[in-house]
Amino acid sequence: MITTQQMIPNTEKDIYERFHPALTLPEGEDPSNSIIFLVDADRLAVYRDKDSVRFPRISDFPDQSLNLDMMDYMGTADGILCFCLSFDEAVPIPEELEFESLRALYDSVDEMMGMVASRAVHLAGWSRRSKYCGVCGSPTQKDSAELAKRCSSCGNVIYPRISPAIIIAVIKEDKLLLAHNKNFKQKWYSTLAGFIEPGETIEACARREVLEEVGVAIQNIRYFGSQPWPFPDSLMIGLIADYESGEVTPDGVEIDDAAFFGTDELPDVPGKYSVAGKLINWFVETRERTITNAVDPECR
Repeated sequence: MITTQQMIPNTEKDIYERFHPALTLPEGEDPSNSIIFLVDADRLAVYRDKDSVRFPRISDFPDQSLNLDMMDYMGTADGILCFCLSFDEAVPIPEELEFESLRALYDSVDEMMGMVASRAVHLAGWSRRSKYCGVCGSPTQKDSAELAKRCSSCGNVIYPRISPAIIIAVIKEDKLLLAHNKNFKQKWYSTLAGFIEPGETIEACARREVLEEVGVAIQNIRYFGSQPWPFPDSLMIGLIADYESGEVTPDGVEIDDAAFFGTDELPDVPGKYSVAGKLINWFVETRERTITNAVDPECR
């Protein structure tokens, strides 16, 4: 039987020892060597050299083509100042720069830089969508005291939108429930997921989503880990649960195929950076340890 003795590795401490978020550029700092996360929807501008990538520095751009008022200060990553900017056709782009999707970049950068890039995509999208007040239509301005924008006319405060969603590994004996979503461009299968509705708890959402999408009831829900997922503004809450009852029946609306899979029969699945990939990897590693311990008790 799969247990949950080892959950997702806790890398948060390491990440925030290296990245220090901030709102205001420290006085006297020269921003010319700062990293600039230039964002176009869910793509970022990078220099690519075979399998490695580098985010550009402000000094890579022509003189006077960027100014601090255009950009949002994010803090420091490994001691280097970081800014994000939503791409505009008026910004001259160095020839060597190319835009790549954030999902693709996750495989080319370490987890800390992936998190900062995710933050940049989220903030740039929010900044682009919140130029004007949703109440009265007046222009907004950055708030100097918090991560927010304030309407210059009615005072409405606009915070970055964060949409919580569950993503869940359902275990039945020694098999994992995986499904193919009709909207997936890839052929891979993943764990089930869905957005939390108003007035709903995390646990209630998990039960509802699994029952709605594949007709299965679950029990013994427990926390696994979380991950920002800026497509465009999700916070993925990873869970594990045990199968309770029901036959796997895809709803045909979102899910067109689903089944329980053992470790030796897994279909194509997401990469290990995403919380879905971490859940699947946890299942495989835990099952392998269970088999090893059963064969050789001294490994326990």
